[in-house]
Parts: sequence; C-alpha cells; structure tokens
Amino acid sequence: MAKSSLKNEINLTPIPSWLKRPIGKASELSTVQKIIKTRKIHTICEEGRCPNRGECYSNKTATFLLMGPTCTRSCAFCQVDKGHAPITLDPEEPQKVAESVKLLGLSYVVLTSVARDDLEDGGSKWFVQTMTAIRTLNPQTHIEVLTPDFWGGQGGQKSQKQRISTVVAAKPACYNHNIETVQRLQGPVRRGAKYERSLDVLRWVKEIDSTIPTKSGLMLGHGETEAEIITTLKDLRRVGCDRVTLGQYMRPSLAHIPVQKYWTPEEFEKLGETARSLGFSHVRSGPLVRSSYHAGEEN
Repeated sequence: MAKSSLKNEINLTPIPSWLKRPIGKASELSTVQKIIKTRKIHTICEEGRCPNRGECYSNKTATFLLMGPTCTRSCAFCQVDKGHAPITLDPEEPQKVAESVKLLGLSYVVLTSVARDDLEDGGSKWFVQTMTAIRTLNPQTHIEVLTPDFWGGQGGQKSQKQRISTVVAAKPACYNHNIETVQRLQGPVRRGAKYERSLDVLRWVKEIDSTIPTKSGLMLGHGETEAEIITTLKDLRRVGCDRVTLGQYMRPSLAHIPVQKYWTPEEFEKLGETARSLGFSHVRSGPLVRSSYHAGEEN
C-alpha cells in the first residue's frame, strides 16, 4: 500500500503548529519521575502524557492518580490503561503520596483516580484517606479533587450521592468532575458515563456544601458544534459549576477515536469569553489546557 493512501486510511491529520510545545526542563521531569517511580505511585501527568507537565512541575503543582493506573471503564479518548482487572489497593499509597508532596514541596495538589467500579464505595474513602495523609505532613498544601462519578457498584443514585458526600466532607479546595464532551457525543466518547449523571455530581456537591468551588472541563475535537459547547456551558452553570476548562483532544494512538477538528487558538479565546460572560469565576480555554492546568492559581 502506498504511503499516502495508508495515511488517508488511518485518518491521520497533521497536528497544527499551535499544539507543539517543549515538554519542559529535563531536570524538573526527572525529579518528579524518580520520586513517583521509586514509591510505585502514579500521576495522571505521566499516565495521560500531559503536554503541560513540565510547566506544572516547575510551578509546584502535580496531579496524583490514585488506586492504580487501570480504569474499569473504556472511554474512547482516554490514554489511561484499561481492558483488564485493576490492581489491588496499596495500603501505603496515601502515605507515599503525602511523602512525595513533601519531597517535591508542592503547594497545590490535585488528586484524581481511574474509575474503580469494582470497589464497594467507588474509592471515595480512599480520596479522604489520601487527603488526610497529605494534610498531616503538608498542612499548607491546598488539595483539589478530580473524581469519577462514583456510579459503579450497587445502590444506584443514593449510593452515588453518599460517596460524593464522603469526599465533600473532607473539604477539598475545589471539587472537579469533568463532563468531557457535549450531550450528543457522550455515548461514543465516554462509554460508561452519562451527561446528566455528571451534572448531578456537580449539583450535589453544591447542595451538600455550597462553599466548595466546583469545576468541570471539556475536551474539544470530537465533532461537537459551537452551539453544543455553549449549551453544555449553560448546563454546567445551571448546576452551579464555578470553574471550567476547555482544551483540545489529541488522539493518543490509532486505537483511540480520531480527531474530528482542531479548534484554533482564536476559537478557544472566543469560547473562553463566552464562558466568562455566562458567569464562570475561573476560565481556562486554549488548545493545550487540561483539567489541572494552572489550578493552583485559582485559590
């Protein structure tokens, strides 16, 4: 097969120049990588190959991936490992994360996790244990959580709300849950997740404790329209979401769904202005923006 026809068949689109950036200083990356590898813990910065990780590390911010690197769901866009059984929880992980935060001198930490539908509480208590460990060693460090929807397991909506309540009671600096894409594309993009279910997460956080800022994010490029994005932003505001991130989806591999469109920096700026006009208190909108990008500057 000719090289040009192969390129068309696998639907490779050249990556625009505005999505290319230096990965960061090697020293900053190696320091973090050494600490997390020796402790056998994970960061979404590395597992998700975030393009901003060098910048975030230099700004004393990192996002730790709790409960292992294997997700029990199979979202079509996500780089995180999936498709086989998740690992057994490491009882020392909360302490290892806390020690890593201290060694790195982090002033702002984001705790996230894969979906652990195999666990009775979806991992909600694990978030709290890790927050407690971090605060014991690092009382000045702010902690944001980026949680799954906690739907898995038994009990349905009632159990989901109880799990969210468990995390909210631990008073994170911000509660983040990403809706990821517009309502029409939830099925093909977020297998196992639901649009209204994600809105419920953000709504319940505010109902339980209105003082905790809430946050969500979308990855653009799956085929959504500008009108659908604006509708999603309005839906997020309807449930009291305070902060929003808008970034470009970048296909991790040929096994993931193709990029349908590369939104330009100008289009992201326009969408950011729209989000601000809708009342979001903090807006990050740009091709390389990710959920935790400059998160520490919001507090």
